[in-house]
Amino acid sequence: MTTDIFLWLTQDGVTNGAIYALLALALLLVFTVTRVIFVPQGEFITFAALSLSLLEAGRTPGTIYILMIAGLAAAAIEAFGALRERAWRRLPRIVLLYVVLPVAVAALVAWAAPRRFDQWIQALLVLAMVVPLGPILYRIAYQPLANASVLVLFIVSMAVHYVLTGLSLVFFGGEGLRSRAFWDAKFKLGVVEISAQSIWVVAASVALILALWFLFERSIYGKALRATAMNRVGARLVGIPIVMMGHLSFLLAAFIGAVSGILIAPITTLYYDTGFLIGLKGFVGAILGGMGSYPLAALGSLVVGLLESFSSFWASAFKEVIVFTLIIPMLAWLSLRSHHVEEEEE
Repeated sequence: MTTDIFLWLTQDGVTNGAIYALLALALLLVFTVTRVIFVPQGEFITFAALSLSLLEAGRTPGTIYILMIAGLAAAAIEAFGALRERAWRRLPRIVLLYVVLPVAVAALVAWAAPRRFDQWIQALLVLAMVVPLGPILYRIAYQPLANASVLVLFIVSMAVHYVLTGLSLVFFGGEGLRSRAFWDAKFKLGVVEISAQSIWVVAASVALILALWFLFERSIYGKALRATAMNRVGARLVGIPIVMMGHLSFLLAAFIGAVSGILIAPITTLYYDTGFLIGLKGFVGAILGGMGSYPLAALGSLVVGLLESFSSFWASAFKEVIVFTLIIPMLAWLSLRSHHVEEEEE
């Protein structure tokens, strides 16, 4: 291996590792707050990337239909609960959040799609479509089972993943799509030519990580999320609304997934099911971090990105096997150094 190849592989590994770090942080956030191993995290990447590509082509993305269908399902569940409890005052809020808002976003996107606005406006439209899906999914699939075991929640996550993958195939088709780069410039760093899009990916990932740190350390909502992650029962006893924290964690996870999809859409061709594999690599990064530390999860994700990059050079046919085999010794180590603790009763 020459120095030039080493630098090229390092650049590619750092770029991929930055995306995996974002996904690892999102997965870790959702797991610590809600005990959900959020398998469908990668679907947010798929929806965002494919939606951006379709908007650039002047076509209306099928994400708006997924958003409206999910919103109507959540509205029906909430309305049934409100009627059963005779809480009539909740009905206008339910209609506004789960019906009016998704329909308004869908109408805006359908109007804007053929007009082909600037790419940054299209990215904002993608965020408006994808981010609300996080709390809506939590309301439909996870909130009713909030007190279930981790295994049950994992099974539900697998079911949600397959449903979203099927919807993605229906509304986006099996064709791979790629969007235009936000910035086409290239910079020379010695013998390495760095694309501006790679710089955008790393810079946006670092900015999001810093924003999450600020949220957890400086805001009341971040401190409430941390308290819920440490002790759900204790958080509820001191007045923290753990249901709201669940919605907030899924909102943040959807935002991180959508931003990740927007960032990688110009770098690689994505298909309806590509996000699942990307999300799994973020999960490997979280495992390497011990599923308990945000900095270690980000570091583990960087290791995954570098290992994947160098594996593609030395043994491209086995790069996926090498990456996923990495978690076996880590899981063995975590199992040996930790004591079994029964799940807390609520």
